[in-house]
Amino acid sequence: MNHDIVVMGAGHNGLVAACYLAKAGKKVVLLERQPWPGGGVVTQELNTPGYRHDLHSSVHIMIQGNPMLTEDELGLKSRFGLDYRYSDVPYASIFPGNETLITYKDLDASCAQIARFSERDAETYRAFAQRSMAMLPMFVSGLYAPPLPLGPFMAMMDSSDEGRLIMDAMYRSSLDIINQYFTDDRVKMHFLKLVTENLQLPDDLGTGMGMFLMPGIIHTYGVSQPRGGSGGLTDALVRCLEAYGGEIRLNAEVSQVIVEGGRARGLRLTTGEEFRARDAVIGSFHPHKLADFVQGMDQGVLGRARNVQPSSFSLFVSHYDLRQRTKYFAGDEITRATILEYFHTDRLDDLLDDFDALRRRRLPSRPITGGGDETHADPSRAPAGAGIFHAITMAPYEIAGHSAAYWDEIKEAEADRNLGYYQRFVSNLTADNIIARSTWSPLDMERSSPNSFVRGDMHGCAPFLHQTMGHRPTPDLGRLSVPGVDRLYLVGPFMHPGGGVFGAGRATAIQMFDDMDIDFDKVAGY
Repeated sequence: MNHDIVVMGAGHNGLVAACYLAKAGKKVVLLERQPWPGGGVVTQELNTPGYRHDLHSSVHIMIQGNPMLTEDELGLKSRFGLDYRYSDVPYASIFPGNETLITYKDLDASCAQIARFSERDAETYRAFAQRSMAMLPMFVSGLYAPPLPLGPFMAMMDSSDEGRLIMDAMYRSSLDIINQYFTDDRVKMHFLKLVTENLQLPDDLGTGMGMFLMPGIIHTYGVSQPRGGSGGLTDALVRCLEAYGGEIRLNAEVSQVIVEGGRARGLRLTTGEEFRARDAVIGSFHPHKLADFVQGMDQGVLGRARNVQPSSFSLFVSHYDLRQRTKYFAGDEITRATILEYFHTDRLDDLLDDFDALRRRRLPSRPITGGGDETHADPSRAPAGAGIFHAITMAPYEIAGHSAAYWDEIKEAEADRNLGYYQRFVSNLTADNIIARSTWSPLDMERSSPNSFVRGDMHGCAPFLHQTMGHRPTPDLGRLSVPGVDRLYLVGPFMHPGGGVFGAGRATAIQMFDDMDIDFDKVAGY
């Protein structure tokens, strides 16, 4: 069966690339092993009819600066029903005793919150956030297009004082940056936990750039969720794809890239059916899986791909259906937060001890927790007055002394343990209010997307300096294509600019347009 472009996987990155290509007039088909599209950007009724949970991604942060949205290049907002909900409370933390610290989109209001803990830290944060916002246009310009090679990028950074400041942050850990600028433990923990949402340890070297980037994103664009759930982005992309003549084949598991004469010619399914591509093939497979799908690869390329480092830990998630939406001991203001963190200590050293347990593949004695009830801001996610609770705990993929399969034995007991910690903050997260629960371990995450979420890493691979820009995931693969196989392109969370919801397939589309001599700006509507 012949098409212009054949895509392995219908995750949001593959869908984004496919939509641009379909808009350019290409005949595109996506082959998806699951019975639904979206990959990690999916909303489903997991437990009870009418209760809609985000299966993986929930909050869309980094996509907010993507021209795909800011310029509506695909018409997702104007034509295809994408409706993002922005709260004036992007981020908040609850500490023991139900003390809260809230980051508002409004910088003045955020600084007033911090001043309750430290006047000095409030003024420091104001200057920090203003600098981050001023730097943001430079950051954004490189996030959604093919990356510069790391060497020239670093040389460019080294040519100015501002660039050298960025380089310094890129070499450091987020903990280094936090300790350099702030004094109060609770303020430090509040911002540190936000950066570790990228599945990085606070003292992982080469991750400090997040501390410079996040305030600019929060106070410029805010953070958001599509109405009806994270899958609203996927729904809009599917409508866009179909409007331009593209198609998706579900329950279609790819076994191999067809390579002939050094060029990708299509994809073969596990059933033996072949989909031929006249122009190009796009693959969404983790670098560790490269040899499984592409035969005859250079051994050096494969060796470097196998050495790609996963993120420092994974996530353990429980989804609760509630008769009544959640009530917090800390009050109603906290329910407006899009991202909500729960701390079981107010000492930074204690939190670092908990992260050290993750480093050693142990379950921390105090779970590192986040999550919330999306129905406070979006009642459409459950029946009238009812709630859903998204309980997110940081956890190792393999617990020391066990294989990953051990999760199947302990995950319900671990969910019960975590529930006890959440109940310190949520007054009605109780048996009489809980209708149903489903639990996803790091192993379950990998099972849901075995070719992308390797070792339960929903972000593809670690955001370390040596795995950024044109070196993400490796210098060989960082140009969004596969060396030695012409017209085989890559999308996925393991590619530039990183894991999470970036809409990063736009960069792959730009690279493909350049190679096929198509004017991207014209297709995008400029």
